[in-house]
Amino acid sequence: MEKKSLVIIGSGPAAWTAGIYAARSELLPVIFEGFIKGGVAGGQLMTTTEIENFPGFPDGIQGPEFIQRCRKQTERFKATIISEDVEEIDLSKKPFEIKGTKTSILADSVIIATGANAKRLDIPGAKDGELWQKGVTSCAICDGAAPIFRDKELFVIGGGDTAMEEAIFLTKFGKKVYIVHRRDELRASKFLADKAKANPKIEILYSRVIIEIKGDNVVKEVVLQDVKTKKEEKREAGGVFFAIGHTPNTGFLKDKLELDKNGYIITKDKSTSTNIEGVFAAGDVQDAIYRQAVTAAGSGCMASLDAERWLVEKGLIG
Repeated sequence: MEKKSLVIIGSGPAAWTAGIYAARSELLPVIFEGFIKGGVAGGQLMTTTEIENFPGFPDGIQGPEFIQRCRKQTERFKATIISEDVEEIDLSKKPFEIKGTKTSILADSVIIATGANAKRLDIPGAKDGELWQKGVTSCAICDGAAPIFRDKELFVIGGGDTAMEEAIFLTKFGKKVYIVHRRDELRASKFLADKAKANPKIEILYSRVIIEIKGDNVVKEVVLQDVKTKKEEKREAGGVFFAIGHTPNTGFLKDKLELDKNGYIITKDKSTSTNIEGVFAAGDVQDAIYRQAVTAAGSGCMASLDAERWLVEKGLIG
C-alpha cells in the first residue's frame, strides 16, 4: 500500500488551501475530494450562487467557479486528487490508513477538512432545484447583503442564538425581518433575545411554521401555519433563511477523534492539532462559530503549516 507524508480529506476552501500550501512545500499531498456520499465535491459553495465577500473578487464570483479555481490551483502544484469518499480512517496505528471507496493509502499525517452541512427543513419550495439559493439560504452573513434581499420582507427560521444574530444582521438590508419559531418561547440567550425584541424592524412569530415557499425565479411568498390552531396565512416574502444549525461531516470518523457535543472536531489552543498527534482539522468541521469561506481557507493554511512542522519535528520529512 502506498504511503504519503500527508493526506487531506475534503474539497472546500479549507481543503484546497491546505492542498495548495502543502503542494507548494513539496509534500506531494493526496486529496480525497469526495464524490458520492457528499453529493457534488466542493461542499456548500457548490450550491452557492454569488460570493461577494471573499477578498480579491471585487465583482464577486459564482460558488462553483470559485471551487473549480481552487482545485485547478492545487493541481498546478502537483497535488494528487482522488475523486472518492473516505469511508473509514484508522487512527489507531501509524502510519494512519485512509480507506476510500476504492483506494487505500497510508499517511504520516492527515488534515480533515470535510466541512459541515447546514440543516434544512423539508419545506416545499426550499429544496435543490426549487428556490434553494434563489432567495432560500442558510447563511445571512454570507448572502444577506445580496441585492435580491434589499428592502424586502425576510423570514428567519429558528429560535436560538444563531436565529437572533442572523435576524439582527438582516435588519441592515431588509425592510422587515420576521423570526419564525415553532414554540411559544425562544431558546436564545436572554441578551440576544432581548436585543432582537428591541429592534423595531424585527417581529417574532411564535408558534408558527413555514409550510410552503412560493416564487418563480426567486422567493415571492411564504405560507405560515399556526401550530396550535392550524390556521394558515400567506405573506409576501423576499427571502427565507434557515438558522437551525449545522451538522459537521464527522460521521466517517466513528468516534476516533475527540468531538464536542455537536460533533465538531476539537482542536487544541490556537492550532489545528487534534487529540491525536499527526491529525489536524480545518474549516467548518471544527468551526461552529464563523463558518465563512475566508476563515475556512485561513484554517486550511494553518493546518498545512502545522502538519509540515510536525512532520519535520518527527523526522518524517527533511
